[in-house]
Amino acid sequence: MDSRRDDVSSIYTGASTMSYGEVVDRDLPPVPTQAQLSDVEACPQRTLEDVREQAAQSVAVRAIRKSELVDDSKVGVVITLSHTSDERFLGLVASAIKHALRTKSYLFALTAPSATPQSESPLLLSSSSDEAVQRAGLLVCSKFLSRVVRANIYGGPGRWIGSVRDIGSSSYDDAALWDVVRKAARRPIDPLIPPPSSRSVDQLLSHARARLQRITPQQAYEELHDTASLWPVVLVDIRPEAQRIAEGGIHGSLLIERNVLEWRFDPRCAHRLAVADRYDLRVIIFCQEGYASSLAAASLHDLGMLTATDIIGGYAAWRAAGLPSEVEIVPISRDSPSIEPDQDY
Repeated sequence: MDSRRDDVSSIYTGASTMSYGEVVDRDLPPVPTQAQLSDVEACPQRTLEDVREQAAQSVAVRAIRKSELVDDSKVGVVITLSHTSDERFLGLVASAIKHALRTKSYLFALTAPSATPQSESPLLLSSSSDEAVQRAGLLVCSKFLSRVVRANIYGGPGRWIGSVRDIGSSSYDDAALWDVVRKAARRPIDPLIPPPSSRSVDQLLSHARARLQRITPQQAYEELHDTASLWPVVLVDIRPEAQRIAEGGIHGSLLIERNVLEWRFDPRCAHRLAVADRYDLRVIIFCQEGYASSLAAASLHDLGMLTATDIIGGYAAWRAAGLPSEVEIVPISRDSPSIEPDQDY
């Protein structure tokens, strides 16, 4: 009887009797009060949606911690661990990122690994800027050629939604998405501030003409009829076919469209014209008004054809000068397939 009384008293003194008669001291939890029991009963049970939101917030926090700063914009990539992450879950992550960053500029790419090879996975681009997210969407299509199944589905302001096949199957995908967000988040270049060493088209034209001894239509006409010239002379029309049909042309000129000009007049090229076998060949180029022809003639100078030039004012000036459209020029054989003007190399 005394031993039982001792056992009972031991409960209230913090001792607990274990099996085999072993007594181990431990602290017992306090007995909850009626008020505490009422509070527990009043707490609602957590739903699956609550768990998803908490998981999304955790992913968002990790994404922000691993983010980079590009031109004052936070950028990051999230490839979730679970392939079951759907667009809704990615949307929760995007909302958590937006809430955490508030007014800061950001761009994040969110996706999930594909469950099986060739299966589709959602890809969500989220940004504080509609322009940045659209740039990123275009870059995604370029980075994942033939793998983007659907793209540019509207997901709300600052969001771009698509599906990519076999995402996360290689390290390329993660690197490609980082490349997308880094480049899409950069501030646009001021169009009024040209990059270093660049030149405007007017500057290109001015520099090209500085290298040429340009001639008038009358001078060109006289050179073509000069039998005492020490070098062969050819007249070259570089206008596109539609323009020749609409405006007319000079019979006897070589029809060499601009996209193949260098290949036809480089003496070292296998696709050159038969007459382009020497560097002192006099090539007189004309276009419609004498602008493209200057750039073309300067390009031939780069090949070493240093006597190449163009007609001031082009075909329009030739016609205005009243010069005949029928010009007798020593014909050049067109039997070789290499002189086809529409053949590109």
